[in-house]
Amino acid sequence: METKAAKKLDADSIMSILDTCYQKAVNGIERVSPPVEKLAEDYLNKYQDPSEAARKMISNQIIKCTTSGFITGFGGLITLPIAVPANVSSVLYVQMRMIACTAYLAGYDLKSDQVQTLVYACLAGVAVNGVLKKAGIQFGQKIAMNLIKKIPGEVLTKINQKVGFRFLTKFGEKGLINLGKMVPGVGAVISGGLDFAETKIIAERAYRWFFENDFTVEDKRDSL
Repeated sequence: METKAAKKLDADSIMSILDTCYQKAVNGIERVSPPVEKLAEDYLNKYQDPSEAARKMISNQIIKCTTSGFITGFGGLITLPIAVPANVSSVLYVQMRMIACTAYLAGYDLKSDQVQTLVYACLAGVAVNGVLKKAGIQFGQKIAMNLIKKIPGEVLTKINQKVGFRFLTKFGEKGLINLGKMVPGVGAVISGGLDFAETKIIAERAYRWFFENDFTVEDKRDSL
């Protein structure tokens, strides 16, 4: 009999994980983290310039994500109601919150389907330019916010499909998921190091996407 922990992941279940994570990231988790709007406003109260507030927030989230990776190497922090290793779910939550907060500080509506898909794509490292061009959506070197609001549902579906397959590949890499469990203590340190490197790349991408409207992907590992 297949247990819940042994449930095989597919693209649909990946999207279910992301949807659950997005709702928790945006709305917050009681006694764990406030809603993204509250997080953003706290930084805006300290730094009136939204771009500076975003930079400070990103810096703190990178530290938090690295700490999360270290702790979950020993087991357990924030887990989602789907069979995903604790390190993946907790770090995924912090990373997605960081992206969503960056988008909010840049003036994007987090309740928009378009923005939600862009947050997923940013997290996965999926460039949206090519998909938009194939759909006949014309834009210059950068994508304006008012154009993003007009991205049709069928295009969002195509982007989400790319995101789902990207994460399916990532979650299927035994070396990434199980590394923190190989050697107790040592594995935890390695896990945190991996989270730092990845989160830093995602953070730079999030700022470039939402503050500079440059929705390209520069990391060669993320190219499609």
